[in-house]
Amino acid sequence: MKKPQEKEEKTVTPLQLDDKDLAILRLLQENARITVREISDKIHLSATPVHERIRRMEESGVIRQYAALVDHTKVKKGLMVICYVSLKQHNKNAGTRFIKAIQQMNEVIECYNISGEFDFMLKVVAENMDAYYDFHVNTLSQVENMGHMQSVFVMGIIKQTHQLVY
Repeated sequence: MKKPQEKEEKTVTPLQLDDKDLAILRLLQENARITVREISDKIHLSATPVHERIRRMEESGVIRQYAALVDHTKVKKGLMVICYVSLKQHNKNAGTRFIKAIQQMNEVIECYNISGEFDFMLKVVAENMDAYYDFHVNTLSQVENMGHMQSVFVMGIIKQTHQLVY
């Protein structure tokens, strides 16, 4: 299935990043609350150029957002499910409608357009099995053009990181 899109994507030239930019990114990925002053001390660059580099990476989309990583088990979202979905129809409009529906579902914390037997892979969190069953039957399976679904229950998290290594 071709990648469904709401808007035409523009070809973007990747931002040229030097060693200082990559060092800043590494530090921000380790701790998004680190101050510009702390970064400047660690990479041996004054605060103004560090701030300008961060702003440039934010404006260009290299840095998309800053986030707090929450332990889902400690906020009543103890069940994590990987849900594979295939659609009945494979066209741009059907894919776009599915994506819009998924974006409205708070239980879905990640959604990927994938290749292979299924079209999408969803990462879903719920309080418990009853809550997931309710979501699966009354929300997800009710989406227009829903084909086949397969749920895989996460038994334990072995590795989970947001940090890219360069």
